[in-house]
Amino acid sequence: MNRLARLTARFTRITTTARTMAFTAVLTGCSSTAPLSDLPDLPPKAQQAQNSAPYHVKRNDLALFALSLLDTPYARGGRGPATGFDCSGLVSHVYKQAAGLPVKGTSADLGQTSRPIDRAHLQPGDLVFFNTLGPRHSHVGIYVGDGRFVHASNPRTGVRMDQLTNRYYAQRFEGAATLLD
Repeated sequence: MNRLARLTARFTRITTTARTMAFTAVLTGCSSTAPLSDLPDLPPKAQQAQNSAPYHVKRNDLALFALSLLDTPYARGGRGPATGFDCSGLVSHVYKQAAGLPVKGTSADLGQTSRPIDRAHLQPGDLVFFNTLGPRHSHVGIYVGDGRFVHASNPRTGVRMDQLTNRYYAQRFEGAATLLD
């Protein structure tokens, strides 16, 4: 597939995703919830937990920005969409552009500087680490939700999305971590 065809396919996917997200946002904005006065008498902490939404702007921005880079070429040592990305370059770029957080280093460095979390507590924007080359944390991706992660895979596939349950990655999964609070 030539470069123009890849870019056209990527643009089509991005615009389709944007339309779907806009439609979902409109539908979500139209929904309503019961007034707080209709809530049963709960202790204050329980009411606060019930009212808090699982939506985290920074985390969702990270996930959406990572998704916008799907099909970007892979380049060893690459740190930008114009030249391509390697796995840690993708993480650095996404965190800088979507969250304003300067993140540098290799996947192993990211594994050292991030706070480990349990896989069951993964949230969009968290990091997932794999052993694909032998050394610990030799590959990193950005978790985007629903068991999926975005990563700069290899020169053949570039930036792509995979499932954590994909046999290859499930066998090489080393852990999850976060750079956020």
